[in-house]
Amino acid sequence: MGKYLNLKDDIYSIFDSAAWKAENITTHPGNFNGAVTGNYIRVSIIPSSSPEANPLISSSGQLLIDIFVEAGKGFLEAYIIADILDSYLSGKSVSTVSGNSTQFSSSALTEQGIDPDNKSLYRFKYSIPFNYFGVN
Repeated sequence: MGKYLNLKDDIYSIFDSAAWKAENITTHPGNFNGAVTGNYIRVSIIPSSSPEANPLISSSGQLLIDIFVEAGKGFLEAYIIADILDSYLSGKSVSTVSGNSTQFSSSALTEQGIDPDNKSLYRFKYSIPFNYFGVN
């Protein structure tokens, strides 16, 4: 497999784990556009330049996660979800059986406002940089 597919598999393995599923946070890929009720997140992986360690099989970038919560209920639910995301990602490293490793830095949370596609939801953007190191 190539570095982008390996990177996707590493990151999505976090959201496919039994521990994450036990959090009961509905999780969708970045290109999801269906109807959802209740709080949920949408995960997008944005690869960019490669770190100096073998740029042919490695990459860096941002993991962007849209957090959707019920509009008009305050920010508490979004902050709780962001803290849960931090517990899985911030300062953590994901290693796979094939020897690849994705290392995350520290996160940021920004308020995005009412979701233009569903006015009953309020959106936040959780972002965290990563470095992905593939192996030959």
